[in-house]
Amino acid sequence: MEQVSGTFTIDLRRLTVLRELQRRGSLARTAEALRLTPSAVSQQLAALAREAGVPLTEREGRGVRLTGQARVLLAHADAIAAQLERARADLAAYGEGGRGSVTVGCFSSGILGLLPPVLRDLGERLPQVRVDVVEAEPPDLFTALDSGQVDVAVAVDFAKAPPHTDDRYSREDLFTDVLDLVVPAGHRLVGQGPVGLRELARDAWIVGAAESCCGAVARSVCAAAGFTPDVRHAVNDWGALAALVEAGQGVALIPRLVRDLYVRRRVVVLETAGEPAARNVFAAVRAGSDGDAVLGVVRDQLRTAGQAWAVGG
Repeated sequence: MEQVSGTFTIDLRRLTVLRELQRRGSLARTAEALRLTPSAVSQQLAALAREAGVPLTEREGRGVRLTGQARVLLAHADAIAAQLERARADLAAYGEGGRGSVTVGCFSSGILGLLPPVLRDLGERLPQVRVDVVEAEPPDLFTALDSGQVDVAVAVDFAKAPPHTDDRYSREDLFTDVLDLVVPAGHRLVGQGPVGLRELARDAWIVGAAESCCGAVARSVCAAAGFTPDVRHAVNDWGALAALVEAGQGVALIPRLVRDLYVRRRVVVLETAGEPAARNVFAAVRAGSDGDAVLGVVRDQLRTAGQAWAVGG
């Protein structure tokens, strides 16, 4: 392959494909995330390699893996993306933050419990700005954030979320959302005082799908308690999940963010021994966008709502 020339130029859109391949780990998953064909992804990567003058992928079994040169380029890609985001933020600030719209991506229970007061307050503080909400979870949420389809991501820390050290994002923790242990009204442990989660190891469990944030977190919490839950029902809708608990079909960990969906049902929230199960909720924007006036207001309202949950949730 040719050496890098003095007129080195690359297509920034192709860098997005490379960044997504780093996140997804395969051409097929990258193509699915970007709504392209695997062939188109391969062509974009090949064109980027020609522009860069270095190999970016190499065969590994039936798939591909990133080369060392690709990882060097990705480090610069993150810096380039952050600098472009700062330029956009500076332009928005020059226009006094008068951008017409902002899109918030958020997980389902966050939309139910966290966003309503945020959206009401944003309507008062930014009456000329349209605020859209998209339901999404990692990794798709951060693909949308990278591509500009989402401006602010609100997510839960779990295996598919980016690590705290990911320099592509400016993030801040909002609050800790407790997961209540909810059982049917006639459950054998009702009235027995604080219980250890492992005491329910032989119960039927109602848990979200394994790939969802709450499904993954619930399984992780049970694993940390020393058992694998017997999942009888995989349900992502919190109202439906609470109804199944009420019907005696199993026990569940339900986030307090959606407590309005279960406190009026014939279920019991058991007090757990030790620290209750919980998940960390955070907000993230693209690195370099901290100076954006509109995003600053959105982040401020999310912070305020998070503090309210930390105190009263």
